[in-house]
Amino acid sequence: MRVLITGGAGFLGSHLADHFLGQGHKVIVIDNLLTGSLDNIAHIFKHPGFSFIKADVTNYIHVPGRLDAVLHFASPASPIDYAHFPIPTLKVGALGTHKALGLAKDKRAVFMLASTSEVYGDPLVNPQPESYWGHVNPIGPRGVYDEAKRFAEAMTMAYHRFHKMPVRIVRIFNTYGPRMRRKDGRAVPNFITQALKGRPLTVYGKGGQTRSLCYVSDLVRGIALLLESKINAPVNIGNPHELTVKRLAQTVIRLADSRSRIAYKPLPVDDPKVRRPDIRLARAALGWKPEVGLEEGLRRTIDHFRS
Repeated sequence: MRVLITGGAGFLGSHLADHFLGQGHKVIVIDNLLTGSLDNIAHIFKHPGFSFIKADVTNYIHVPGRLDAVLHFASPASPIDYAHFPIPTLKVGALGTHKALGLAKDKRAVFMLASTSEVYGDPLVNPQPESYWGHVNPIGPRGVYDEAKRFAEAMTMAYHRFHKMPVRIVRIFNTYGPRMRRKDGRAVPNFITQALKGRPLTVYGKGGQTRSLCYVSDLVRGIALLLESKINAPVNIGNPHELTVKRLAQTVIRLADSRSRIAYKPLPVDDPKVRRPDIRLARAALGWKPEVGLEEGLRRTIDHFRS
């Protein structure tokens, strides 16, 4: 295949580029480097099947030649990012999705949208199945990301229904692994950075809110399986093993052999109290389930941050 990945210089996008190149496909990455980094793709720049275009996907996208798949992964993806870039976050979810869909339609390519568990907001149902419509505050500080992704899903399904386009929507739950930025703002990179420096680990509220963490290689495998499938509706990809944020902090301290303590701060507005995917659809339709255990994945990630 010849695959285009928007946001391909980001954490997830770069791992996807590695995967498709490893499978013998050709990969084109488009990224404006707002939150992505060339460091994430430096090791594949000389690969004969790889090419990079620095561009903003909210503008017109032109890519010569055929494309078999367009994967739209461009977007700020952490609370710190979409607090700093609220309007670009909304634009890439709306205008960027529109431009990427138009390109896929023109090339007769499969379109994949990187959606998110954030479409469920602060859920009143746990675990969250794909059929759950969510509990989102559209005007809260997190709303720019949540609603951008919800709009992107709606537009993707409109193109599927009206233009009969093949589309894939992956609802990505909390994912971690190498290439996350130290100042990403999400729990795993925050905790690891603080633990390795011997600083207090910042836990918001009492730490009783839960997260379900999926190692990046498991997520990429699930995304690849979904792309190859015929499922045009959203599919949750994530690890259903749920743990509290406080337990995660304690685990990172232990695995990093750190003397850090935990420091508690007020809970941010609209911070989800629970987060756990219902992956019955992914299991049944894709034969997918996560394989990397939490401690093994954290060890790999800690080793990356140390280096």
